[in-house]
Amino acid sequence: MSSVDRPLMAANGDDAVLPFAVDALDVRGRVVRLGPAIDALLGRHDYPPAVSRLLAEAVALTALIGTSMKFQGRFILQTQSDGPVGMLVVDFEAPDALRACARFDANAVAAAVAAGHDRPEDLLGRGHLAMTVDQGAHMSRYQGIVELDGRSLEEAAHGYFLQSEQIPTRVRLAVAEVLTRDPGREPRRAWRAGGLFLQFLPESSERTGHRDLHPGDAPEGALSAIEEDDAWVEAQSLSGTVEDIELTDPSVSAETLLYRLFHERGARVFEPQPLVERCRCSRDSVRSMIASFSPAERVDMVENGRIGVTCEFCSTHYEFDPQEFETGKEA
Repeated sequence: MSSVDRPLMAANGDDAVLPFAVDALDVRGRVVRLGPAIDALLGRHDYPPAVSRLLAEAVALTALIGTSMKFQGRFILQTQSDGPVGMLVVDFEAPDALRACARFDANAVAAAVAAGHDRPEDLLGRGHLAMTVDQGAHMSRYQGIVELDGRSLEEAAHGYFLQSEQIPTRVRLAVAEVLTRDPGREPRRAWRAGGLFLQFLPESSERTGHRDLHPGDAPEGALSAIEEDDAWVEAQSLSGTVEDIELTDPSVSAETLLYRLFHERGARVFEPQPLVERCRCSRDSVRSMIASFSPAERVDMVENGRIGVTCEFCSTHYEFDPQEFETGKEA
């Protein structure tokens, strides 16, 4: 790469997003590599492999978008659709925390896999993808929605940024299971995920065009003119050469990938953003949630003399004595 704004990352740069810029092409982007974090996240659930792969794609996409936003708060990606996987939810809490879960019809997923219809677009079906920015109680929430009409998460992301942000964007996502061999232990399979995010953000007057127009205000044909710019065509062509293995192989660092793609044009890389798998649930927050229900509703929650709640994101199970909600004292 022609220049580097910081020392190279140690090891293989897992569980981090690496921002970069290719000035010669007016392109900025990010590379995400998820190793132990995505393996731990998926390991908290007993999802079928096809569901785990789809959710891992959604986590990688969320990491790419969420870390690009300069805010304190949350970015939530959520799908609701009529496919075998009816809902995905990925929650990113700035600056680094990820959690996620999926809801699905186990029989429908098994039937789809048996029929060879296990691509992301097959499992999602038709519905919508929502992206929400929540900056806290005193700030307005922003939500953008794009239709899921048999498209993959990559394709839905392209449509979202073109329609809602007026920014030509390309996304590549990949998920894999790798065989790990820790010393003294039996080999086991571990999940990995990766992604590449490119946006055309021209600064030169001949390329700027209408990229700053509010959605819906762009004159007909303005966006296509931007997309056909030679620099953006070249950037898209280069990103199209990326193979899934390059995004998930632990031996291929983010810097190595960027060098392979843009060594002729030169790329600058910036400080990486580490990522962690972390849920926000706690015994106190779950207790407060239960206390918000009416006494009659709490009675319906009791099983075998206890009220039990399992966090859908991290699968942590909490149990409470029903009497503590009547007396105000913990059991």
